[in-house]
Amino acid sequence: MAFFPKPAAGSWTENWPELGTAPVDYTDSIDPEHWKLEQQAIFRKTWLHLGRVELLPKTGSYFTREMPSVGPGTSIIVNKDGDGTIRAFYNMCRHRGNKLVWNDFPGEEVSGSCRQFVCKYHAWRYDLKGDLTFIQQEGEFFDVEKADYPLKPVRCEVWEGFIFVNFDDDAEPLVDYLGEFGEGLKGYPFHEMTEHYSYRSKVKANWKLFIDAFTEFYHAPILHMKQAEKEEAEKLAKFGFEALAYDLKGDHSMVSSWGGMSPPKDINMVKPIEQILHSGLFGPWDRPDIKGVLPDELPPAINPGRHKTWGTDSFEFFPNWTLLFWAPGWYLTYNYWPTGVDSHVFEADLYFVPPKNLRQRLSQELAAVTFKEYAFQDANTLEATQTQIGTRAVTEFPLCDQEILLRHLHMTAHQYVDRYKASLAHTNGVHAAATDEKEASRV
Repeated sequence: MAFFPKPAAGSWTENWPELGTAPVDYTDSIDPEHWKLEQQAIFRKTWLHLGRVELLPKTGSYFTREMPSVGPGTSIIVNKDGDGTIRAFYNMCRHRGNKLVWNDFPGEEVSGSCRQFVCKYHAWRYDLKGDLTFIQQEGEFFDVEKADYPLKPVRCEVWEGFIFVNFDDDAEPLVDYLGEFGEGLKGYPFHEMTEHYSYRSKVKANWKLFIDAFTEFYHAPILHMKQAEKEEAEKLAKFGFEALAYDLKGDHSMVSSWGGMSPPKDINMVKPIEQILHSGLFGPWDRPDIKGVLPDELPPAINPGRHKTWGTDSFEFFPNWTLLFWAPGWYLTYNYWPTGVDSHVFEADLYFVPPKNLRQRLSQELAAVTFKEYAFQDANTLEATQTQIGTRAVTEFPLCDQEILLRHLHMTAHQYVDRYKASLAHTNGVHAAATDEKEASRV
């Protein structure tokens, strides 16, 4: 028996019949050739989240990002120019292709501020707009005009203070890509939450497996049982998990969940450290004194059913960005950057309103370290999953109604790959026809 209402179709999954209810084939998470297709079809074609505008606080601020998910060796510079525009460029000098911005080790990401970018190799210089301004011994070159050799740009757009890039010059604008969810989240006070904690970890599992783990809470009462007091843990395990609601909008999806009572109804439900610091996985119990976080102030996409028991909403923006809101008034983001078919880099960033006193600071720190413990538990199962599905002893797995977003993720990823393969076939067919026509004209 369902604890919360389900759609008239009978289940969340059947509400979107295109998803089907059959077991899902996980070959897409173990096939090296499929991963190469994902790299071209997905990560070179979609908007990719890099971080917040606060990373670039002033004119000349910059950071670099290594992006093997897009292609081997791919590196970009993201900077703020004199007009306040945030730009992105390939991190490559136009002279002989040397990496332009790096410190001691070429593969490490760096950040800082500058007035211009100067190549270590031959001192070619570029301004903050990417224009070439100086060529060492310019007179030694042949018919070289500086205006013809700017840094190669990468499309860069900002939504609600979040920086995105796209390596496809023909891709739709970012705001259109984010669609209804993006529109429905506008106005949340992201700019007020500048207290920032971050984690990065290398995970020996396919990038989709970690997204799978965070898009379903079906596992939480079992896998994370030891994080709660014994009596409460047993109660949660018996209850299981059901979401308040799920929604799918094109390539993107969301789950709305109960929980996160701040403070809990019974103080004995939580551990002593949480009782002392008034915090835990769901964040500090005391909601920050800012506009936009009270239940009746939230943007329409958050807690869309306006449930009184609402605790958290998780939005999955394809391909690899999670934006998760908590009822007590803070949020976090995840990114999953594939580095191979069975490996990726996981990034988590937590954002709070800056603390006003020591107690608030400690409450936020407890939330951050508690989150890390949960993430470690999830990551541990992922590597165990990857090794076993890699044997191909079994390749198809049944998913329950609370795992609907997993179905959607794998279906969407397959659709991108299928469209890419179709475009390649069409292009190859056109080239073959042109070649045949050319050969025929010679006869």
